[in-house]
Amino acid sequence: MIVTLIVICEVGFWALLALGLALRYVARMPRASIAVLLCEPLLEVVLFVVTAIDLRGGAEPDWKHGLAAVYIGYSIALGHYTVKWVDVRVAHRFFGGPPPTTPRYGMARAAHEWKLAARWVLAAVIAMGLLQGAIWYVGDAGETGTLELWQQRMLFVIGINVVIAAAYTLFPKKAPAPRETEARATVR
Repeated sequence: MIVTLIVICEVGFWALLALGLALRYVARMPRASIAVLLCEPLLEVVLFVVTAIDLRGGAEPDWKHGLAAVYIGYSIALGHYTVKWVDVRVAHRFFGGPPPTTPRYGMARAAHEWKLAARWVLAAVIAMGLLQGAIWYVGDAGETGTLELWQQRMLFVIGINVVIAAAYTLFPKKAPAPRETEARATVR
């Protein structure tokens, strides 16, 4: 049941996002778009409540409950970023909006990667907190090893994101050199 609900929440996230963007750009109803997009967090609340009820009902904690915590952590920490990321690209690609401004080179890109890593760290910490809450919630009544394993995976997620951001800092990507013909044209 939990896995089905996670899938429903994920499909619901993208359906609400598509509806919100359609209202914004196609129907030219920005307030209705915002109202629809503000419904997104309700999906996580439903998932959280159903997971808690499932655990309280005596379900043995397993990977499904861990996945629910990770999904909720991602949605809280990166949901708004994901909506903005998709919004900018849809506006640019289909409705003549400005191109995305994600930096591609140098220390500006490194700063962007650190901000993104911070979001992932927040997502992992939220998931770890929810998992710890589930461990306490279940108490000695059930086996919580699976939930503890998910906490270790979240530490791995934190490590990977810090390594990626550090790599962009230590080895910044350089902008390509201008082509020779472009250089000649600007000299003249």
